[in-house]
Amino acid sequence: MDRRIEILIAKMEKDTTIAWNVSSLAAQVNLSASRLRHLFKEETGTTPANYLKDLRIKQAEELLSTTFLSVKEIVKRVGLGSGSHFVREFKRIRGTSPAKYRRAMSQSQRNGLKKSA
Repeated sequence: MDRRIEILIAKMEKDTTIAWNVSSLAAQVNLSASRLRHLFKEETGTTPANYLKDLRIKQAEELLSTTFLSVKEIVKRVGLGSGSHFVREFKRIRGTSPAKYRRAMSQSQRNGLKKSA
């Protein structure tokens, strides 16, 4: 993978709460915004914005399944904007609401504990 893309991915993974935009990312690795979009998509198969959104959703999934944080707190921790926007995006991407996802993960974890006991 192109080293510049690796650098940007590491930065996005380090702090998803930053409102990254293509221009600021491109400037960090001395590329134009259009060149970054092209190179990023070539290397990852997606755009920088979608990559970041996926990172945020994955972090939210982790927090939903491992903590008792409220959806509002999770939204703040992963940098996903408003609660209603997060719920819509989560449901669109994962096919279920954050609350239903949490219940399903909790149920599967309890079932896993019963099987191993």
